[in-house]
Amino acid sequence: MPSELNPRTKSYEFFGPPGALFVTLSVPTTLYALYYGCSEETGGCPPPLSTQVVVDALSSWDWWKSLWDTEAALIYLAWYAYCVVAWFVLPGDWVEGAQLRTGGKKKYKINAFSTFLLTLGLTAGYIWQYGPQSFTFIYDKWIGFVTASILMSVVQGLACYVASFRSGALLALGGNSGNPIYDFFIGRELNPSIGFFDVKSFNELRPGLILWVLVDISMACEQAVRRGGTISSVTDSMWLVFAFEFWYVADGLYNEPAIFTTMDITTDGFGFMLSVGDLAWVPFVYSLQARYLVFQQVELGPVYTAAIVAVNLLGYYIFRSANGEKNDFRNGLNPKNLQYMTTERGSKLLTSGWWGLSRHPNYFGDIIMALAWSLPTGFETPITYFYVIYFAVLLIHRQIRDDENCEKKYGKDWHKYTKLVPYRIIPYIY
Repeated sequence: MPSELNPRTKSYEFFGPPGALFVTLSVPTTLYALYYGCSEETGGCPPPLSTQVVVDALSSWDWWKSLWDTEAALIYLAWYAYCVVAWFVLPGDWVEGAQLRTGGKKKYKINAFSTFLLTLGLTAGYIWQYGPQSFTFIYDKWIGFVTASILMSVVQGLACYVASFRSGALLALGGNSGNPIYDFFIGRELNPSIGFFDVKSFNELRPGLILWVLVDISMACEQAVRRGGTISSVTDSMWLVFAFEFWYVADGLYNEPAIFTTMDITTDGFGFMLSVGDLAWVPFVYSLQARYLVFQQVELGPVYTAAIVAVNLLGYYIFRSANGEKNDFRNGLNPKNLQYMTTERGSKLLTSGWWGLSRHPNYFGDIIMALAWSLPTGFETPITYFYVIYFAVLLIHRQIRDDENCEKKYGKDWHKYTKLVPYRIIPYIY
């Protein structure tokens, strides 16, 4: 492919190769630390650990061997294979994504929601037939599943990095630095594919996101077994966490075409950063609250339950209505007669509605929902609020990346726009 289509990356994110290496190592470390730092196996959340206990564990070969579980690895591999088969077998419309630098548009198969429904049907039937105790294996083999998902992430990151050197590959503008550590992490190829099968969009929605719901179901089953063996005995706090996260996943899968305008799809390459985020981080970090509620059961009562539901509904309303305005506008629709400014490039930027209150109002809704998902765990430990803190940092980082890219793209028009819409995420605050 001509070099003008794949120019050399001149600037780094994440502080360059050292930062990329740090994140590559720290993400798996954090996945394990969140388990050992908040689990009944180690004695609490956080457990009474000392430096000597940590040193003894890390210097023990038995501890390192305990990270691997062959049965969990085979189950995870079977799960991933099932998702691939479902993509091929289940019917779905084909939609076009954003225009590529080559002038063409990539086509994507839309059947993530039907894969989700099929999976829920099979899971419900299995639990109905064999009881809640039959679906607690994810809780029982947690570390084994974490290790399997990390291994899958590394394999995919390496495979996509190596494959990106083939002739004709369209590279991500930010992933062609020439430094193997950085490019492996950030993603060198924009849309690695096997035929019509797009690896990046597939991982974005299916194996990790649907697994997140299955993990929550397993946590609810484990709690049910401990409270008498029936689903009706599950606490209101566990139901809230499950309902909020279930709805979020279902909504994302149902609105699958919306992801094809996101930065992950249009701009970022597919490397270890996205693979480990999709396959390991989402299902095993985002479900921390549900796992905590297995061994620290919280009864909220109707008043606190209603208050937390209200917080989540507020966040969801902002998130969905803001995204609805954006998607309508990008598709040439403007049912609310929103105001906008036209740049010299001919692009149109919304300056009213939710997008007049801040440049990323959908992120604001996301943060509110993230808070609602942690509130059912109470205030006994800050660890269960790791998700909302991490998510806020992630979204601020994305906002900074978005703004930098828009400044490069629109130049002085971007400065005019930021005067019209001065707030980045939270109106009147940030």
